Amino acid sequence: MQKLTFKKGIHPNDRKEQTKTCSIEVLTPPELLYFPLGQHIGAPIEPVVRVGDKVLMGQKIADSTAKMTVPLHSSVSGVVKDIGLYLHPSGIKVPTIVIENDGLDTPADPINIWHIDLLDSDEIIQIIREAGIVGMGGAGFPTHIKLSPPLDKHISRIIVNGAECEPYLTSDHRVMLETPEEVLEGLLVVKHLFPDAKAYIGVEENKSDAITLLKQRVKAYPGIEILTLAKKYPQGAEKQLIYAVTGQEVPSGGLPMDIGCLVLNIDTVSSLYRALAMGQPLMRRIVTVSGNLVEKPGNYSVRIGTPFRHIIDSAGGLKDEPAKIIMGGPMMGVAGYSLDVPVVKGTSSILLLSKEEARVLPETPCIRCGKCVDACPMNLRPLLLNAYVLAEQWDKCKKENIFDCIECGCCSYSCPAKRHLVQSIRVGKQRTKNHR
Repeated sequence: MQKLTFKKGIHPNDRKEQTKTCSIEVLTPPELLYFPLGQHIGAPIEPVVRVGDKVLMGQKIADSTAKMTVPLHSSVSGVVKDIGLYLHPSGIKVPTIVIENDGLDTPADPINIWHIDLLDSDEIIQIIREAGIVGMGGAGFPTHIKLSPPLDKHISRIIVNGAECEPYLTSDHRVMLETPEEVLEGLLVVKHLFPDAKAYIGVEENKSDAITLLKQRVKAYPGIEILTLAKKYPQGAEKQLIYAVTGQEVPSGGLPMDIGCLVLNIDTVSSLYRALAMGQPLMRRIVTVSGNLVEKPGNYSVRIGTPFRHIIDSAGGLKDEPAKIIMGGPMMGVAGYSLDVPVVKGTSSILLLSKEEARVLPETPCIRCGKCVDACPMNLRPLLLNAYVLAEQWDKCKKENIFDCIECGCCSYSCPAKRHLVQSIRVGKQRTKNHR
């Protein structure tokens, strides 16, 4: 069996043993839920409810007239208790709607749904927009925008990202195993928008059970192919996945649509199915909870707005105080300092790491071994970028294509001197941008 992959990259221990066989468990929502308004890339949204208003499950609670934006919906029925500044998983306080759950889950009217064959592309895109769907891989890019490329960009290949290459994460794996029809039906929605495009679902070889199941189920879905990917990080990065599937490279500074590709996350296409077939807006996330400090690691179906602490308590609590809290994977996730933050649309996992798991070795001088260059999937020279950033040589950073860095962490992982390469490049990108 051919295993597709990309150039360079690394092979970290995937640490998925704790949760890969754990079926998705549906959690009861808490008494109070918190809905930060900043859950997508693009224009900000404003509340369309006021303190004291009664809301229904699935009701729109914030929106904007801007194109590059999506609405936010309540994941429970209840009463708006407050609208103010509360802590976001990113570590800053942002405008947030607080809803007191009445425990009834009284539903709002569903989004208007029709048989997909009776809808034109504009109507499908509008339903997706009204459902508040964004990229569920963590970026939070509005999906209706991604599915509306300029007329001169012909989409010839649709790729669904089932790689889930980050260590610890298994939520996409469980979605493919437990609800494969939702994934396949959601992909049909995308194929309806791009009828001439070939459609693929790429899954890493360490999810052989998902590959086998999808290959069985896909027989009823002509035009969709299941591809086996080699196990390598960062296989799930857009440009690396595209190369693995097509053999083509997205040009520097370019986008996947520049070479006719469209990439979507597993849970994103599942959300498309629920929006088009069931009239449901985006109200839940499948979240992996893992790390040696968690009493009951697993995969949980969680309402958006649920505080991390409620999820951890539902997972049996913690054995000890965590040395590090991470939203997302350990390579590209966001480190936090509190469990009193809510699940947002981009929350794929919550990792609670012990001192041993989170151990950071001291940084020592670069030995110019070139291992960071050998590992970089974007063909950059991280050791030079690091040196230029420290010397504040922003023009040289630009010449070294610093903006091509995807911040995957391969360089830092490979560095025997334990240089803080990704952190310095991240700072350098911002400083170089401001220097222009």
